[in-house]
Amino acid sequence: MTAKPELSIVVPCHNEEGNLQPLLDAIRTALEPTQTAYEVIITDDRSTDGSWEALKRLAASRPELRAQRMAENRGESAASWAGMQIARGGFIVTMDADMQNDPADLPAFLDGLKRADCVCGTRVASRGEGDHIIRILSSRIANWVRNAMSGEQISDAGCTYRAFRSECIANLKFFKGMHRFLPTLFKIEGFSVIEIPVANNPRLYGSAHYGVWNRLFASFYDLLAVRWMKSRMIQYRIEEDTGKPPADS
Repeated sequence: MTAKPELSIVVPCHNEEGNLQPLLDAIRTALEPTQTAYEVIITDDRSTDGSWEALKRLAASRPELRAQRMAENRGESAASWAGMQIARGGFIVTMDADMQNDPADLPAFLDGLKRADCVCGTRVASRGEGDHIIRILSSRIANWVRNAMSGEQISDAGCTYRAFRSECIANLKFFKGMHRFLPTLFKIEGFSVIEIPVANNPRLYGSAHYGVWNRLFASFYDLLAVRWMKSRMIQYRIEEDTGKPPADS
């Protein structure tokens, strides 16, 4: 953990004890051939199973892993943001701990970062591989509403498997639910965003945390806020600067 990594993989975790070691193993398998120096930051959002004990045990033998635990349960956005705040890599990947996001897709994200500031995964072609029909339909409805109200055309806004330059988050202010809107927030800041297809594996351990309610209705106020920000924010750039500091008043 002494050398600065190129890539920081940020993972929020809540009751994912059985998935943690397979996740770390799969990340190592995917990234070793690329010779990318990386770290994995897993933030335990006050799990009630053995996730935190498993993370402490794994961190003792996995130098790439840094684990931290929230003082209170605060949700996915807060756990993700807490991980991003301590990330040391020039590039950040956000992914779920449930192994439905496949680490085998990491090299494709790295390749995408050569063409854009942010690369978003889309499960449009693979949803049926890992989810039942209710989750698929609720995700499609939520995605349609988000795009309609925000003026975006992100094909899978609910997929939090993303890679981006660390500077993309430099000027963002944290708010609950922001993980759903990072691509739009990045665009507001002037960064480029593309999508790549990713796998959607079936969940092997634990249970899903999202349904129709928290995919759409619970994020409705956040969506209104993002829509307002998008309509009001402006971008600017300085063309020339003499470099002279202002005189004391």
